[in-house]
Amino acid sequence: MANKEHVALLKQGVEVWNAWRKANSDFVPTRGVTLSSAVLTGVLLIKVKAGGENQRHAYLSCTNLSAADLTAADLTGANLTSADLTCAGLTGANLTSADLTGAGLTGANLTSADLTGAGLFGANLMYADLTGANLTSADLSYANLSGATLSYTDLSKAKINRTVFGNTNLSNVKGLKTCKHHGPSIIDPQTLQCSGALPLAFLRGVGLPENLIDYLPSLLNQPIQFYSCFISYSSKDQKFADRLHADLQNKGVRCWFAPHDMAIGAKIIDAIDEAIRLRDKVLLILSENSVASDWVEGEVTRSLDEERKRKQIILFPVRIDDTVLETTKPWTRLLRGQRNIGDFSRWKDHDAYQKVLDRLLRDLKVGRTEPS
Repeated sequence: MANKEHVALLKQGVEVWNAWRKANSDFVPTRGVTLSSAVLTGVLLIKVKAGGENQRHAYLSCTNLSAADLTAADLTGANLTSADLTCAGLTGANLTSADLTGAGLTGANLTSADLTGAGLFGANLMYADLTGANLTSADLSYANLSGATLSYTDLSKAKINRTVFGNTNLSNVKGLKTCKHHGPSIIDPQTLQCSGALPLAFLRGVGLPENLIDYLPSLLNQPIQFYSCFISYSSKDQKFADRLHADLQNKGVRCWFAPHDMAIGAKIIDAIDEAIRLRDKVLLILSENSVASDWVEGEVTRSLDEERKRKQIILFPVRIDDTVLETTKPWTRLLRGQRNIGDFSRWKDHDAYQKVLDRLLRDLKVGRTEPS
């Protein structure tokens, strides 16, 4: 059957087309077919096996579907590589695992569409409406999302690489923390300005330098919620340090850490000195391992010196065992007498850990009145 006859069938309505498709189960849509402005609401574009089981692999590569109405269409696993879907209506369409590599989706309406696992490598999604769309695990490498509407769009575990976020509001996007960054992406000042506070993991993933991330809130006139932290710990306490670091980052605390006893050369002292000067607070994890380290006393001393210069609290000590309370080292006696040391000794107990973490987050809030 020729292209013109296919279009004529489509124009008779979805029921006529779907009935014909079921009667012609071996039909494969022609490559490059033109269905511009066709009304295909709920249309069945997939092959159908005897008995009604869907094969869901429509071959529509290079097809012209510009301005077509594909509302609620089932295009699961469809080959839509380089297809022209400009201004197409795809509201509620099922595009799970569809291959949309290089597809033109400028101005397309993909509201509530399911694009789980879809391949959108190099796709043009400029000004597309993706409100409520599910792009979980979709490949957005080299895709252009400039001007796209991403309100409540789910990007959980989406692959990001050279993806363009231009003048795009990301404030209500779901799953940004879990995006898989396989390379840097492009994010412009307009996107940063209108998106508000974005997850640190996402900002770092797209390739923003740490210094820019540090100053981003002030540059964009956004309030800084928490003080930045330098976390000092023993590498033997890596498991706890990793957990605390991840939880603080997830809450919006900008923090950097390095084990104070790692042997990478003499210049580490200078690096730590600089890190302490550049961060608002020093979060010192005290344990049997760290107290036994030669670095701790020096870091405590440098932190207290910095406090005197700034005339504000810098050092935030926390402990994961009782060593600092029992040792007779002079600096530990000084610390016990001057500071309330956060108690994470029961950190393996979820509830106990969460309670102390909440207290730490409260104390790290910007604007909180500090003791002199």
